[in-house]
Amino acid sequence: MQAIRKAITDALRVPDPQRPRQTIGQAKAGIYAFYDYDGEPIYVGQTAEGFGVRLGRHLTGQRSDAVAKYVLDPFEVHAISVWSLPHIGDMPARERKAALDPYEYTVYQNLVTHSAYGAVLNEGDIPPGPLQELPDPVECVIIPDDIFPDRSHPDVRIARRAHTISLLAKNISERKVSAGLRRTLVTQTERLHALAEGRFFALSAAVEDEGPEGVVEEPEGLF
Repeated sequence: MQAIRKAITDALRVPDPQRPRQTIGQAKAGIYAFYDYDGEPIYVGQTAEGFGVRLGRHLTGQRSDAVAKYVLDPFEVHAISVWSLPHIGDMPARERKAALDPYEYTVYQNLVTHSAYGAVLNEGDIPPGPLQELPDPVECVIIPDDIFPDRSHPDVRIARRAHTISLLAKNISERKVSAGLRRTLVTQTERLHALAEGRFFALSAAVEDEGPEGVVEEPEGLF
């Protein structure tokens, strides 16, 4: 976990392409997106208080609404993209959210267009707005190479995703929740099915080529 925290810290120290004299973590306003180990977009958000604060809440063990409700599992985040919007950061704080909304919608539309599921995991609806011209994002991988094999293993991801789904379903069963949270459950179950199915067919092909996985042949004549 310490290595991941360092990778996140290093990502936030990347120069802001819109204002190279400051780091991206110092940018006051912008849009961010998270991607899983397949490059699948899983979450989009905006910040009017700075990327360092917002991303820290999501990714470094501090609680955010998305994490607390089991909408977002930080374990699944492999890479991030960040769009700095300094002209909005220069606005009074009370004006930033309304100015950010159409940019968030633009990123959201781009993400769902390239998603295999046509969806991300956000509970809340992204308010529609006029599409905006986006600056080039800062893109960073936050999982170090030596951790990647364990984190990205399909069986580990299947177990983790199934656990997250069970917690999300329990949360839904115990209280009155939004339709968006139920939509997140649907999207997560589709993602789990695709991952489990892909793993099954990959192993089935391996069995045909190499024999059953993990089978130990017993000596003849034992029984």
